[in-house]
Amino acid sequence: MVSRPVARDDRPSSGRSAKRGKRRGRGWLIALAVLVVLLVGADFGAAAYAEHTISQKARQQLQLANDPAVTVHGFPFLTQALSGDYSHITINAQGVAVPPKLRDVDFNADMSDVTAPLSDLTSGNTKSIVIGTLKGEVTIKAADIARQAPLDKIENLKIEPVTEDYVRNGDSGQGETKPTATKENGEPVDTASAGIRVSGNVQIAGQKVEIFCFAMIELDGQKIRLEPKRLQFGNDKETTVVPQAVQDALLPNFNATIDTGAMPFSVTPTAVRVNSGSVTIKGEGKNVAFSGAKPQG
Repeated sequence: MVSRPVARDDRPSSGRSAKRGKRRGRGWLIALAVLVVLLVGADFGAAAYAEHTISQKARQQLQLANDPAVTVHGFPFLTQALSGDYSHITINAQGVAVPPKLRDVDFNADMSDVTAPLSDLTSGNTKSIVIGTLKGEVTIKAADIARQAPLDKIENLKIEPVTEDYVRNGDSGQGETKPTATKENGEPVDTASAGIRVSGNVQIAGQKVEIFCFAMIELDGQKIRLEPKRLQFGNDKETTVVPQAVQDALLPNFNATIDTGAMPFSVTPTAVRVNSGSVTIKGEGKNVAFSGAKPQG
């Protein structure tokens, strides 16, 4: 019997090929994942650089001690940067000084349709940045309001929100703090006027007396006016109606005007809201230059 050599088949088995295919597939997936991570990282890095640039420029123009918080919204950032058009940018700054007497103002800016050429942004040149729509909020604290004449004559000045009805009618009205109109979420509707309670200590016949002034705070162009309506004496827990002759003598001490024309970005006031311890002025501007952020004295 003649034996024949056994032919050797060097072709890989189907099982081995399948394993190699799976390894190649996993390799491509890993490479793709790494690429996505790198692109996302680059996008966030570029956004952080732009936010830092805008923050530093805003700090210089607003004359702040610290950089304000800047957020460039929307993803991806690089497509916005390349086109020079940004859909949404927000700036939150605290401790803004507004000449001549406001020293600690909080400013929030909500910017949409912002035009900022990439070459200018990367070079730190913010003069060509134009804000299509700017919605701003300026919050003035009680300590700053107390510096406005003639309110500077009142010691330990405090402010609280009240309804217009309570300002004008007192206990015969609908209530002291319940808002007269609310949105669907329950927040008060912003209007061009609001009720405010101003309290503090004044000197009457050589005696220090706690007094409550119920007033309306109203927008008047670039100014807000505090128009007092009535007074009450306070003794920690109860209040006493002030005789009309005394009211006529003391009410002018609560009649004040605050000029908001020097606010950052020269935003035109459209609404005012009274908070516990502060007053917030809301406004809106169109086609505003970023270089106008600096308050002018």
